[in-house]
Amino acid sequence: MSLTPPDAFEKVAEAVKPEQVKSNPYGPNPSDFLSNVSRFKLIESTLREGEQFANAFFDTEKKIAIAKALDDFGVDYIELTSPAASEQSRLDCEAICKLGLKAKILTHIRCHMDDARIAVQTGVDGVDVVIGTSQFLREYSHGKDMNYIAKSAIEVIEFVKSHGIEIRFSSEDSFRSDLVDLLNIYRTVDKIGVNRVGIADTVGCANPRQVYDLVRTLRSVVSCEIECHFHNDTGCAIANAYTALEAGATFIDVSVLGIGERNGITSLGGLMARMIAADRDYVLSKYKLHKLRDLENLVADLVEINIPFNNPITGFCAFTHKAGIHAKAILANPSTYEILDPSDFGLTRYIHFANRLTGWNAIKSRVDQLNLNLTDAQCKEVTAKIKALGDIRPLNIDDVDSIIRQFHADQSSEIAEAIAA
Repeated sequence: MSLTPPDAFEKVAEAVKPEQVKSNPYGPNPSDFLSNVSRFKLIESTLREGEQFANAFFDTEKKIAIAKALDDFGVDYIELTSPAASEQSRLDCEAICKLGLKAKILTHIRCHMDDARIAVQTGVDGVDVVIGTSQFLREYSHGKDMNYIAKSAIEVIEFVKSHGIEIRFSSEDSFRSDLVDLLNIYRTVDKIGVNRVGIADTVGCANPRQVYDLVRTLRSVVSCEIECHFHNDTGCAIANAYTALEAGATFIDVSVLGIGERNGITSLGGLMARMIAADRDYVLSKYKLHKLRDLENLVADLVEINIPFNNPITGFCAFTHKAGIHAKAILANPSTYEILDPSDFGLTRYIHFANRLTGWNAIKSRVDQLNLNLTDAQCKEVTAKIKALGDIRPLNIDDVDSIIRQFHADQSSEIAEAIAA
């Protein structure tokens, strides 16, 4: 058996750009010759996985609004809830397929012919088939053995293919499944011509090293593309997604704000933060990052949650700098304390100067913004007054501005008196 798929070496040139690797230490590792960090694609699952979020209820109008916003952002695929889930789910699937979006539309179904027959009639561009392969799910979920799974997979895949649309086969609970079982089923479906095989960390148990090992092993077994779906129960979803791309996966499942079953999956915004650090040109060429905040606000409002303060990119303090030593460096060169450029996302940085940790450089910047004239020595003196008050109570911008203005007025009066004398 070949250690790499037939077309692996042909992909090396487009997967890794040597000149980019040299200039960006956060980019693709040149030793990972199968890395797809610079050619990844997104399968956006807010309208499938996201519907499983505790607060989610998307009626047709809301689904269409989300689908249009995702398409405008530039996602490659939009995944929808199975049309077999309910009659309204089927109607919504058909409605979104008729929108004429640039993104391809997928639906996610069980590995069952009844579901497949419904799915191919909705107008979707592809069908994502899934079945549990771990001992847990085989015993307590569907109760089937691997022979049954393989037979069902072949039947469903050939049926979907006969309708001329894309087909992906994924195991569920991949990281708790027997490796031999996994590779055998993946090899079987690859031979009959699936577009993608999927790995799913259904309970969020995997770590990046495990992800790399499994994806890299699978890459040596199948010639089709690899898709990965990571839950965030142990906080590794974004890191696992990036590692999967390094190991040879191409497609990553994401959702807006990471919403999904339990505490969700890889977040669209979080992955964008990681990927733009790795290959800024590629990300900017594909996705309208300045649309991210509006997209997240749309979904947050619909599911009635607040965007977390520490959310990558759009958290309210994502580009806020408070400590004096940080502020000084940021004012001189933003790259000193920022790996991401807020302007790439249509955002701006903020120097938080109204606190006792502030430094005189930040205060001098505020003085300039107020169109006042103070020397460096005077800025240091007024900074001491601000820090003294900040030791007593919390400060706001008005507090700081009042201190600065009063200090400036006092200095001006002293100058005027000296001139008059």
